[in-house]
Amino acid sequence: MKKISFLSLCICFVFSISAGAQEKLWTEEDRKYTLDNLKRTRDELVKETENLSPEQWSFRESPDRWSIGEVVEHLALWEVIWWREVVMGFSNKPTPELGKTSRPDSYYHEFIMEDAPHNSSLNTRPTGYIKGKDNLTFFLRGRAIAIDLIETTKNDLRAHYELTNTPNPRNMHQVLIYQWGHVDRHLRQIRKVKAHANYPK
Repeated sequence: MKKISFLSLCICFVFSISAGAQEKLWTEEDRKYTLDNLKRTRDELVKETENLSPEQWSFRESPDRWSIGEVVEHLALWEVIWWREVVMGFSNKPTPELGKTSRPDSYYHEFIMEDAPHNSSLNTRPTGYIKGKDNLTFFLRGRAIAIDLIETTKNDLRAHYELTNTPNPRNMHQVLIYQWGHVDRHLRQIRKVKAHANYPK
């Protein structure tokens, strides 16, 4: 009986080590946090834009500023880019050891929400070809794909990192902070446009 008991203890010990080794860094709380913010920013963007007239969609504070339609097209273009970046991150081998030197989540949230202007890359600048509410439709399609991905993925988002030569690569959870934080940033811009004295009523 003693030999069997000892053997059982050894087996349990091996299984406990294996379970610990496979424990995910990205928790269900992280998943909920990400989904809550993806849905919150989606809903806020819908609330700010769903009832706009064509004149309101196309109004510019000045010739060098984007209209609300252009802002939302910019957001929709980025939804495609974020999705591609996350999927590419999943294709990389998990490298959880990078977490020892990576920046904290707060760094990425503070950066995306800072007041300083950011320059958009050429491939994310709005074309202006999409009119009015079609920009919102474009955005919502991309956001729905992102939400479905995060709801169903079995990947460890804190163990998969972007493929980059930078000393502080982002893990996929941090990429998603940029994704929903980017909408928060441009919601401020949309509200500023709507508060302009000449904004169509």
